[in-house]
Amino acid sequence: MKEPNQLEKMNDLLRLVAPGTAFRDGLENVLRAKTGGLLVVGYSPEVMEVVEGGFFINCDFSPNYLYELAKMDGAIILSEDLKRILYANTQLIPDSSISSSETGIRHRTAERVAKQTGKLVVSISQRRNIITLYQGALRYSLKEIGVILTKANQAIQTLEKYRSVLNQALTNLSASEFEELVTLPEVINVIQRVEMVIRVKLEIKRFINELGTEGRLISMQMEELVSNMEEEAWLLYKDYAKEDDDEAIRNIIIGLKRSSDDELLDIHHITRLLGYSSASATSEEIIAPRGYRVLNKIPRLPNVIVHNLVERFEMLPGIMMATIEELDEVDGIGESRARAIKEGLKRLQDQVFIDRQI
Repeated sequence: MKEPNQLEKMNDLLRLVAPGTAFRDGLENVLRAKTGGLLVVGYSPEVMEVVEGGFFINCDFSPNYLYELAKMDGAIILSEDLKRILYANTQLIPDSSISSSETGIRHRTAERVAKQTGKLVVSISQRRNIITLYQGALRYSLKEIGVILTKANQAIQTLEKYRSVLNQALTNLSASEFEELVTLPEVINVIQRVEMVIRVKLEIKRFINELGTEGRLISMQMEELVSNMEEEAWLLYKDYAKEDDDEAIRNIIIGLKRSSDDELLDIHHITRLLGYSSASATSEEIIAPRGYRVLNKIPRLPNVIVHNLVERFEMLPGIMMATIEELDEVDGIGESRARAIKEGLKRLQDQVFIDRQI
């Protein structure tokens, strides 16, 4: 699995060349003309070190200008914001000692220039009809829209299945919370499913970025399924992590993102991320949630009130057993809100037990 920063870089690149952008229109024009092309996005001293010859243009960017200039053999240098064409018909001479896995001259040059300058370099293959992106050590070949749409739709179907399974797992966890029967292995099982859903979501976001204007329907379907996924995960970790301060939760999220698929399936690994000893991974000892996740389901209950309740009663069972008078004593809660909290928790409990039987 790629590191989070690599995924962000990849998504940024895909947004730059997404269908519907003027840059992608220009690339497609060059691809259809079968002239091939080599483009560097960004002007810097590092770029000019590898540039030789050519001529300075400094004109506004347009797909047609790019197409016409690509008819010449040399490389084209564009501004960082893709609004101007700076140089055309240049020769790129990167350091030959930089390693390259490419075989073709144009692609090998593109890879070396990307590694040497850190800029986005686009190579358009004359014979293979492929657009390849390079930036630093990143390499990605753009695929046909139809192929991406097929994969995106398959990923949406997978996401629907994963989300359905996760919803049932969350319902079962909520029921266990109200019955005070939660164990750490049950929590870890839910965390694994949450992370699986998030990973499929990230994969679909990459497809959406690559599809550009063609990905609107896929984006709407994804948002309908997992619009609040990160918030749900945050509250789950707040409930069960050994330490519930924001920094500790952020570290758990980063640790999960960096975990390989095998590590994600390792209950001992997730147990350690939560701050528990490995021995706790298989323990059947009952643990109690702090109550963040359940309390956030009560309508019109501000986060500060949720925090005050957890701070006062520490765990969800304590909040459940508290009388209206005890709830009223919590900072920010009056009698009417105390009654609303009691009634809200009772409604949630009844609904969870009904949902579990469906």
